[in-house]
Amino acid sequence: MVALILALIYLAFIALGLPDSLLGAAWPTMHHQIGTAFENAGFITMIFASGTIISSLLSDRITRRLGAGLTTVIGLTVLAGAIFGISTASSFWTLIIWAVPYGLAAGTIDAALNNYVARHYSSRYMSWLHAFWGVGAVISPYIMGYALTRNMGWEHGYFTVSMIQVSVALLLLISLPLWRKKGGGVPPAEERGEALSLRQVLKIRGVKLVLPAFFAYTAVEATTMLWASSYLVYQRGIAEEIAARHAALFFWGIMSGRFLGGFIADKFGDRNMIRGSVVIMLMGITMIILPVQPDIVSLAGLVVLGLGCSTVFPSIIHSTPHNFGKENARAIIGVQMAGAYTGSTLMPPLLGQIARVTGIGFYPIFILVFTGLLLLITELLNRTVDRERKNYG
Repeated sequence: MVALILALIYLAFIALGLPDSLLGAAWPTMHHQIGTAFENAGFITMIFASGTIISSLLSDRITRRLGAGLTTVIGLTVLAGAIFGISTASSFWTLIIWAVPYGLAAGTIDAALNNYVARHYSSRYMSWLHAFWGVGAVISPYIMGYALTRNMGWEHGYFTVSMIQVSVALLLLISLPLWRKKGGGVPPAEERGEALSLRQVLKIRGVKLVLPAFFAYTAVEATTMLWASSYLVYQRGIAEEIAARHAALFFWGIMSGRFLGGFIADKFGDRNMIRGSVVIMLMGITMIILPVQPDIVSLAGLVVLGLGCSTVFPSIIHSTPHNFGKENARAIIGVQMAGAYTGSTLMPPLLGQIARVTGIGFYPIFILVFTGLLLLITELLNRTVDRERKNYG
């Protein structure tokens, strides 16, 4: 039963990852057909992110009332409906409308499943959970590419993904009795309690440190994904096709690192996984910055940076029940997800504005600063948690 529920959770996270890279794959064709400027994709992603931030903050109330299993079923159903709606969109404003339920549903699913795995499974399963999100994000461009090369249109790519999500939602619906046996159903009245408000969450000692840690990490990840190719091309003079291929390897580095990290996470523990990951991130950034030839050093640096990034997010999430107590984990994880989405939304555009003045050469310094902040904040968090535990026995 445990293995079956885990398989369903991983399948749900694949479904969650599917639409995350779909817009980027479709947009070069899509924006012409709906009659909007190429740069307007940024507005769509900001609507997505705004919805995920809001629903992440509300996730504690939702999962306390519905349970993780039913929350995921409803979330996937709404997400599938939003993606189907996008497949029918004929204007930019229609896309904006469908982006609202898309973001709300994605944030709810993300927070519910992260909390469930953090509470019920060991570190390795959390690392693999996020690896399966990467599987979905890698698959969807191929789905869209198949639809476009067969002249079926970008609409068919979105339609296909929506049908996949409907199928996963149905499987999860059928499996709800299993979730209830494993603590994923509606919590008993005596365990349900009152949902913590944002103010109450922020009063918990250490939470004000973990939020900027997530912000710093996602600033590095999202900024690297958006600007790596531009840096390699305009600062290092690397051919566009080579730069694009190696920038994609950053993403593959994250996914493969999470799969591999799952085999050692329980042995080393969350804290040491974070420390080791940050050291590898610093190595990768150093390789990117080094003004040496051949260019393979800088290109390999992106892969190393991806491997370093891979286990930071799942390790911080998994340590939440240990750091703050299982009774607070659901609410805190929701707020953490909101902090993460805020970093990934705001920081890449900020670098773009900075680069207009300084040039794209500032890119590795930017991610170096946030990597350093990540290490500093997580170490301060560890000391705060240890001191709090010592004070209260």
